[in-house]
Amino acid sequence: MTAADLVSFAESGRVATLTLNSPASRNALSLAMLAALADRLSAIANRVDLRVVILQAEGPAFCAGHDLKELTAHRNDPDRGRAFFDETMRACSAVMQRIVALPVPVIAAVDEMATAAGCQLVASCDLAVAGPRARFCTPGVDIGLFCSTPAVALSRNVAPKHAMEMLLTGAPIGAEAALRIGLVNRISADGARTGALMLASEIAQKSPQAIRFGKQAFYAQREKTLSVAYDLASAVMVENMLAADAQEGIAGFLEKRAPNWSR
Repeated sequence: MTAADLVSFAESGRVATLTLNSPASRNALSLAMLAALADRLSAIANRVDLRVVILQAEGPAFCAGHDLKELTAHRNDPDRGRAFFDETMRACSAVMQRIVALPVPVIAAVDEMATAAGCQLVASCDLAVAGPRARFCTPGVDIGLFCSTPAVALSRNVAPKHAMEMLLTGAPIGAEAALRIGLVNRISADGARTGALMLASEIAQKSPQAIRFGKQAFYAQREKTLSVAYDLASAVMVENMLAADAQEGIAGFLEKRAPNWSR
């Protein structure tokens, strides 16, 4: 499959949709799939007209994590696969960070199982909507491979004890449990895609400038000490206040009219 086939792209009403499209492999994150996803995200990063991205999947799973068959095939390499394993983990980590760095919000729409690095993919998105049948797990411990890189994203989404329980037991959790611990934002009875589109449509009505400022600041301040976080956030607020959308939005509020956002 070509890169375009592996991750398809569509857009409607300033909302972009990326679809993992390798159902035969349960959308496993092979090196080719990671490269395709990275390419799509890079292209979106340069689109100032897009407001929100939805990440969804075709087939019986949202994402089965790393492609274990592909990884195992390299155990016969002279270095026992070390170079390929390193390349794969670095590529995966780069994709997760690219999602966080994207100027616009990314919503995961999960209707089926998200496993290991697939769960990491969900946790790396800014928001997540689950369908009633969605399930999530980090079962590396069951095969002697602790989900250390999924733990990075997971531990930044849910409380440490919830994250450790998932990582240490490998047991799957359903949509309700994922909502309770904060891995997903909401459950859509009509399916994750419908729920994600409703959420995206709501966000797309807001100021794009404010959201770009806000997303970047949210992740930057989270890793700082309290005082440094406030310094950083205060500086961002000043720049945001000087931007056109803030001027327009405040004027609209004071004048009791709807704001006319910039692109």
